[in-house]
Amino acid sequence: MRPFVMFCLAAAAALASLAPAASTAKPAAPAPAEPFVPVYRTNFPDPFVIAHEGRYLAYATNADRDRANVQMAVSDDLVNWAPVKNGKRLHDAMPVLPAWAERGWTWAPEVLAHEGRFLLYFTARERASGRQCTGVASSTDPMGPFTSDAPAPLICQRELGGTIDASPFRDADGTLYLTYKADANAVGKPTDIFVQPMTADGLGLTGTPAVLLTNDAPWEAHVIESPTMVRRGDTYVLFYSANHFGWEPHQRLSPYAMGYATCEGPMGPCAKAAENPILHSYADKAAGCLSGPGHQAVFAAEGREWIVFHAHIARGGCQNAMKGRQMYIAPLGWQDGKPVIGRSLRAGAGK
Repeated sequence: MRPFVMFCLAAAAALASLAPAASTAKPAAPAPAEPFVPVYRTNFPDPFVIAHEGRYLAYATNADRDRANVQMAVSDDLVNWAPVKNGKRLHDAMPVLPAWAERGWTWAPEVLAHEGRFLLYFTARERASGRQCTGVASSTDPMGPFTSDAPAPLICQRELGGTIDASPFRDADGTLYLTYKADANAVGKPTDIFVQPMTADGLGLTGTPAVLLTNDAPWEAHVIESPTMVRRGDTYVLFYSANHFGWEPHQRLSPYAMGYATCEGPMGPCAKAAENPILHSYADKAAGCLSGPGHQAVFAAEGREWIVFHAHIARGGCQNAMKGRQMYIAPLGWQDGKPVIGRSLRAGAGK
């Protein structure tokens, strides 16, 4: 068995002792050998989860450009998920895009509950420039409709290829920050992850942006993206994903993977972990198949932390099914200040 897979299995055992509370989200059947299996077996890229009034709501990139801009799924227990629909049609959390945005390119939605309403940070294609840019919309209901009358994106680094993967972070003192990625790989440049303070209402940016990370490690190749900031005591941890997200026909597995860095503060400086990547593709007879895990987000539920991410849908023999990316949820623990990803939740295990 590969060392990485052995690490995954050992991490699951170690994580049990780290759990702050027993979760009521129990698997439907005894866990199989595979450390990671999906909880939602449909095309649901770039997932983000919040807990709300006893249920769990998930948001994702539009899987079909002619359907919902922001698709959603719902669960009562974190392991059994169903699409949110309006009749026979997918529910759209943001059915009307702001005037600056072109329909069909809405990516990576993340939702922040703030001051009695919900803020949706999203990526969309700017009509004027053709670049992917970041916007924010609001709603009094996490189901939407999220709306924005902004005449321009919240941020769009056009000279750097655009701005994608915006992720809000609220520090212990209530200050809001936005981490985001300059889409520089789209124009053949190195990529950076930035952070910038937000206005108190979460609808604007203030201050000067700072670079937290750049793609300078071999495993990252030409791109780093999908920043997720969390705080552990006095330390800030920035999760991120790297390398090409796709699973091309000539590749045995997708090179997409997940890493992290520790930061002295929300504005940095940050240092990447020596053990990166902490989650990557594998194909193993005992451990199963995982191809292109990444675009993670961290959320709290059931008295503990969880990490949600996507990976490609595979068919027998760990072959590319070419049906998109499905959602995984795993407990997130910490050991000696380092993140530990446990064995994932699983719906319908053994079926």
